[in-house]
Amino acid sequence: MRAEIRSGQAKFERKLAVCAGSADLSPEDRVEALAILCHDEAFHERAAYALLAQPIEAFLAALTRTDAAPELFTYCAENLAEKPGIADFLARNAACPIEALVRTSRFVTSVGAQALFDNLDRLTSDPILIVVLERCPSLTAEQRELIKELQKGAGAEVEPELQEAIAALEPDLEKRRTMLQKLSQMNVVERVQLALKGGREERMMLIRDSNKVVQRAVLQSPKLSPTEVESFAAMGNLNAEILRVISTNRGYMKNYTIVRNLASNPKTPLEVSLHLLPRLIARDLKILTTNKNVPDVLRSNALKLHRQRNETRSQS
Repeated sequence: MRAEIRSGQAKFERKLAVCAGSADLSPEDRVEALAILCHDEAFHERAAYALLAQPIEAFLAALTRTDAAPELFTYCAENLAEKPGIADFLARNAACPIEALVRTSRFVTSVGAQALFDNLDRLTSDPILIVVLERCPSLTAEQRELIKELQKGAGAEVEPELQEAIAALEPDLEKRRTMLQKLSQMNVVERVQLALKGGREERMMLIRDSNKVVQRAVLQSPKLSPTEVESFAAMGNLNAEILRVISTNRGYMKNYTIVRNLASNPKTPLEVSLHLLPRLIARDLKILTTNKNVPDVLRSNALKLHRQRNETRSQS
C-alpha cells in the first residue's frame, strides 16, 4: 500500500482507508501516506485533518528513512518545525530538500546543527541556509565560530602557510601566482566547494588553509584517500582541532599508520595521543619514549607502558 500511495497508483478506496485509519499501515507509513495525500485535491482536507491527530513519534520514525517521500519533509517543515526533534531529524536526513532545511534550521539543537556541519557540501549549497542557521539560539560556541568562518568573503590575502603549501606543490612560479590569485578571489564557501570536489593537489593545499571550515571540508571530500589522511596526521603545522577531528573518525582509526602518526605528532591534543598509546606496537612505542618534540607527559607515559610490556613478557 505504501508503494501504491507513493507512486500515485492507489485506488480511491485505498486512499479513503488511509485517511480513515482503517488501512493496515504502521504509524510511520500512515503519516507519510497522509502527507502525500495532502497534495491530492480529492483527499487534501481529509488527509490534513487526519495528520493533526498523529503522534509526533510517528513523524520522527518516518523522517529517519533515507527514502522518505519529499511530501513528508515538506509537511514537517511547514507544520511541525517547532515540535521537539523535527528540525534535528530533518537536518540529519541527507535526503531532506534544502528548501525544508531553510525553513527549519533556526529550530535545530546543537545536535542537528552538527549534522549540517558534518555535510558541508549540503550546508554550503544554499547561502540562505547559512544565514538561517546563524539565527539558531542552540548553537555551541564552536558552531558559531564555524558559521562566522563560513561567512568570510573573498579578497583576503592568502596566508603564509597556504603560500608555503602551494610552493611545495607547484614549482612553476607563474602557475603558483595564478593559483594564489585564484584563491585570493574565492570566498570561504567557494574554497569549501573546491576542497570537497577538487583533486589531490587542491586538498593537500587547502588542508593548510587557516579557515577551520575549509580544513574540515578537505576531510569530508569523497575523493580523499587513506594515504592523504596519513600525511595529514603527520603534519606538525596543522590545526590541533583538525587532528582531533581525524582521531574521532572510526574509519581513519582502523589505519595503524594514521594512529602512529597522530600519537607522535606534537600538535595532536594530549588527551588524544595518550588515548592512542596502547595501540602502538613495541617499536613505535620505544621511538616515542625518546621523541623530544612531544609533551613530557606523553613521553613519560610511553616509557611507563614500554617498561610494563617488557616486564609482562619477561614474566611469561
